[in-house]
Amino acid sequence: MARRDTQPRGGARGAVRLDPSNVRVGGGGRRFQEDCSRGGVGAGTGTQEAGKYGCERAATQGPSSEKVGPNVVFDVMSSVGAPVQIGLIETMRAREGRVPWLGRHLARIKASLAALGAPEPRDDLADLVRFAVGYGDRVVRLQLTDGHAELATRDVNAEPAISVVLATEAHQPYPHKTTRREQFGRALANARRVGANDALLATAEGFVAEGTAWNVFWWENGSLCTPAADLGILLGLGRARIMELTDVKEARVPVAALAGRSLFITNAVRGIVEVGVFVGAPVPRDSRTAELASGFWPS
Repeated sequence: MARRDTQPRGGARGAVRLDPSNVRVGGGGRRFQEDCSRGGVGAGTGTQEAGKYGCERAATQGPSSEKVGPNVVFDVMSSVGAPVQIGLIETMRAREGRVPWLGRHLARIKASLAALGAPEPRDDLADLVRFAVGYGDRVVRLQLTDGHAELATRDVNAEPAISVVLATEAHQPYPHKTTRREQFGRALANARRVGANDALLATAEGFVAEGTAWNVFWWENGSLCTPAADLGILLGLGRARIMELTDVKEARVPVAALAGRSLFITNAVRGIVEVGVFVGAPVPRDSRTAELASGFWPS
C-alpha cells in the first residue's frame, strides 16, 4: 500500500524514500515528462548529471511524482511493522537549485556512519539530493537509516529576529545528528507553549550549550563567542562557517553571562538569525551581526 506524505510541517513539503525497492509509481506523469523535456528534473542544479539521473530514473520506473504547488510529493512504500531504528540526519538549504555545502553535509554524515558503525548507503547521496532539490530555494532533509536514504523537501521560512527562552531540562551530549532528538523536541514544544519561537538548552552544570536545531553566538566586548565544543554540542555547519568568516572564542559560560549581550543563532538552513528577546528581555542589536550575515552564503 502506498503512503503519500503531504502533511505540512513548517510549510508544505514532499517526501521520497530513495531505496529503489520501496519506490512505487504514482501520478503526475505529465509534469515529470515536461521536466525531462526541459533538461531533466535536476535542471537548475548546475549539473547535467542531476537531470540525467532524474530522467533515466523516470524511464526505468515510470512517472513517480506529482506537483503540489512548489513542492514535489512522492509515493513511497511504507514499512509496516518495521522496528524503530536510529537514523542520521542532514538538513540542507538549496539556493537557486544548488546546495552550497553539499560536500560538507555528506562528509559529516559519512564521519558519523563510521563513528557509529552504521551501514553505508547503496545509493550516491549527492545525486539523490540534487534530484530532490529541483529548482529555486528549498529546504532538503536527508535521513539515513540502516543504509536506506529518505528525503523530504519544504519551503524556506523567512525569519525575523526571534524570541528564545531557556529550556527546563538539562542538555544531554549530542555529538552526532541523529533522530534521537527528544530533548530538542520537548524544549521546542515548551517554548511554543509559552509564546516563544525557540529554546536554548544548558548543561546540568548550567553552561550555555545549544538550541533545538542551531548553535548560538554572542558578542562580548570586542569578541565573538560561542559555547565550547567539549560541552557535547553538535558542531553545526553554520557554526563552522562563522568560524571561517571571523575569529571566534569558544567559552564555557553560565546562562546569566548572556544577559545584555547581542545574540544570534545559526545553522546551515537558516543562516544567521538575530535573537530579539532572550528569557523575556530585549536583546541589543550589533551591526557586526549584519556584516557577518551578508557574507554567510557563498556566492
